[in-house]
Amino acid sequence: MQLLPRYLVSNKINIVSNDTGFITEYRPVYSRTVQLYKGIDNDLQFRLLNADQKPVNISSLTPKFVAFDENNQMIIEHDGTLQDDGTIPKRGKFTIKITENDLLNVKEQYLKYNIYMVNASNEKTLTYSHSHFNNNATMFVNANAFPGPVATTSVDTFQETAVDSGVWASSTVDAQPAINGNEALHTAAFYTDGYVGNITVEGTLDNTVSDATNWFTISTSAFTGSETEPKPVNYTGVFSHVRFKADANPADKITQILVRN
Repeated sequence: MQLLPRYLVSNKINIVSNDTGFITEYRPVYSRTVQLYKGIDNDLQFRLLNADQKPVNISSLTPKFVAFDENNQMIIEHDGTLQDDGTIPKRGKFTIKITENDLLNVKEQYLKYNIYMVNASNEKTLTYSHSHFNNNATMFVNANAFPGPVATTSVDTFQETAVDSGVWASSTVDAQPAINGNEALHTAAFYTDGYVGNITVEGTLDNTVSDATNWFTISTSAFTGSETEPKPVNYTGVFSHVRFKADANPADKITQILVRN
């Protein structure tokens, strides 16, 4: 039997306050990259120190956290939760919670973040990531701990299969057969606006799509034109590609179809 230790520790970061005038340290010692994990809440604990490495009493201050993406756009902003109650063990401590939802639409990348303090008069004091007065610190959004769902494909283009055929076929969607087993579950959601007719899901086992591709019916959904909510359909199986076929003109009636394999 293998013994595999894991560690449950606080993610604690020290930051520097320049409230005593002169810096006595000249080495960047607080600039480690903070790891954030998608799919779970991340609790970060900070401790504010002065130039002499002593904790600063922040019990009357409000910590503020802001994070910027690779395009320098602010994507996260939170108030911190004070732990400083005036006692020495908790002096200078506060926490920031980066929620699962904060990172939901953030791709794996490096972020810059800042911490500043606000007093009762709404005056702001910037803190520093190390003793060279660099205020921007770095964190990495890691997507490997809790892999999310695959991306959704949007279909909104239809073309009549032949002149006056009365049948319109959508662009094709890769069904990703390489990553799906025999019981592969696929989901499509039809967004319509007064569409009356049928939408058929068709699949093929051909490796490439051409005019000679053989398509077969997977499922058919009927619409009366009174639908006010997207209509979902689930289907299983391994296909090379899928497409959607409408037996009524979909122009301005089928707004989009979202597909997830």
